[in-house]
Amino acid sequence: MIEKIKEISIHYDELAKKLSDPQVVADREVYTALMREHKHLTPIIEKYNEYASHEQSYKEACELLETETDAELRALAEETMLADRQALAECEKELKILLLPRDENDDKNVIIEIRGGAGGEEAALFASDLFRMYTMYAETKGYKYEVLNLYETELGGIKEISFSVSGEGAYSRYKFESGVHRVQRVPETESGGRIHTSTVTVAVLPEAEEVEFEINPADLQIDTYRSSGAGGQHVNKTESAIRITHLPTGLVVECQDERSQHKNKERAMKILRSRLVDMERAKKNAEIASERKSQVGTGDRSERIRTYNFPQGRVTDHRIGLTLYKLEQILNGALDELIDALVTSDQAEKLKGAQE
Repeated sequence: MIEKIKEISIHYDELAKKLSDPQVVADREVYTALMREHKHLTPIIEKYNEYASHEQSYKEACELLETETDAELRALAEETMLADRQALAECEKELKILLLPRDENDDKNVIIEIRGGAGGEEAALFASDLFRMYTMYAETKGYKYEVLNLYETELGGIKEISFSVSGEGAYSRYKFESGVHRVQRVPETESGGRIHTSTVTVAVLPEAEEVEFEINPADLQIDTYRSSGAGGQHVNKTESAIRITHLPTGLVVECQDERSQHKNKERAMKILRSRLVDMERAKKNAEIASERKSQVGTGDRSERIRTYNFPQGRVTDHRIGLTLYKLEQILNGALDELIDALVTSDQAEKLKGAQE
């Protein structure tokens, strides 16, 4: 591990030299890529420097213990050795985590798709709650979000919504949200006071750049139609809504949230590109069994991942067996405790896989 870090340290110094080169600075694309790599390596270098400092301190304390006869100085050396030994073990543990292969999508923006599942109107209302939860979380992280497409119900629920979240590390924070979210509560529409169980499906896609996935225009069937929905001034007045069918895969994307046909097409293409890249990624993951073992659950949309129980005020994540009695706070966007636990569990699984 230490040899690997020494190689990284040499590369890190080379990156620093390149970043001060005027020719590199002038090339915005190259400079941005190098800066991103430099930023990723910085925590490893900082932690290694901390490790090296404790290692040197430990060696000095050992030498002092071998030569010193003064009782007080020997006691101090033993105390230093113990503290450094513990610090070295902690640094080593953290370095192992920092050296785990990074998800290449972690820094990307995301497209989140929420669809009401079993439960009719109650599922649509909960889909609206989840949209609110995710956008409130985005605000706490300083991310920006934009609705790409929305189908509402008459009662203010959401049949289906696609929206983007932009910001550094957005995918790394949202990626574990893919799957089936289950809600247990007494619906507002239920007069008998019975607890209903409904489901909502969430898909989280890393936003794909045009250069990542080139779509052949001949593979697309593009239709225009009039917007429809539960309101909106431009509904049914102009043929601004867009439906794009990707013929080779049968994927269909619709976008009707903008008055402009051009903007709706742009948004639909963004969603389509991200879905196609996600399909390719899922296909690759399915081919690598060991990779599937090391995932907490970032892709299987049929997997029931979480239950929100209103009568008990609890949220349970079934993948890691975590229950928090903080339903109201979580629905108001306080997701960090849940997400941090999922990240930690994923890291532990990957560490275990790396050691086998």
